[in-house]
Amino acid sequence: MALTTISTATITTLLISLLFLPKFHSSKLIIENDHSSIAKADVNLLEFPLNLEFFEAEFFLYGSLGHGLDKVAPNLTKGGPTPIGAKKAKLDRFTQDIIKQFAFQEVGHLRAIQELVKGFPRPLLDLSKASFAKVVDGAFGRPLSPPFDPYANGLNFLLASYLIPYVGLTGYVGTIPKLQSPASRRHAMEKVTPYGITVAEFTNRFSELRNKLGHAGYKDEGLVVPTAKGAEGKIKGNVLSGDENSVAFDRTAEEILRIVYGSGSEHKPGGFYPKGANGHIARSHLH
Repeated sequence: MALTTISTATITTLLISLLFLPKFHSSKLIIENDHSSIAKADVNLLEFPLNLEFFEAEFFLYGSLGHGLDKVAPNLTKGGPTPIGAKKAKLDRFTQDIIKQFAFQEVGHLRAIQELVKGFPRPLLDLSKASFAKVVDGAFGRPLSPPFDPYANGLNFLLASYLIPYVGLTGYVGTIPKLQSPASRRHAMEKVTPYGITVAEFTNRFSELRNKLGHAGYKDEGLVVPTAKGAEGKIKGNVLSGDENSVAFDRTAEEILRIVYGSGSEHKPGGFYPKGANGHIARSHLH
């Protein structure tokens, strides 16, 4: 079924609600009263998410504006290389406005973290359509035809965004109340052209791939799950992914590296990070 303007907007809201949920856990920061001293054990944990914040900021900036941090906030890159293959996506106005808002949110996250800790240069990111297509093919166990292109339209861009396994503790869940009607839930069953695959299956396949690569059990879910795995074991709809107590899943830094590298190993870079992520935690696994 072809996507109408209304259904596209609804799917956009549905995917956004699933995208921006807590996915990464680290120990609580210990900050002294003068707010200038952070417990040494937490510095590396605080720096590590910069890798994903760079990913999100660049992908959202390029997707919505056609340029990235090199133009918007070059000081935050700390001299790191420009991303490979990123470009402006063919977004409708509704989706472009939302993605642009998220882009500048991520710029703020980068700045906030770098004000607390030294940070590190932006890692080399491969945001090319070929990079995303390879991951999507891996999720489905076969090459899609035509190859998946995240920049082709708004829905593809949002599905590609869902591939990012961690989006900070940002609380982008204000749209959840809009997703309770049967009409909204039905849009998870809309088919993505030209593949004839539903939005729900895309998200479920991506989640299965992340579970597989993470090697840490069941920590990811798509938009539709078996009733037994839904909230309180009573529903299939799954805009709020969580464990048996509906508490958001967490991931370690090592699990995240296995996923974003696409290799299933924190010791073998590749995927979106062809030369590996930066910071002490990531680099310690490459030596």
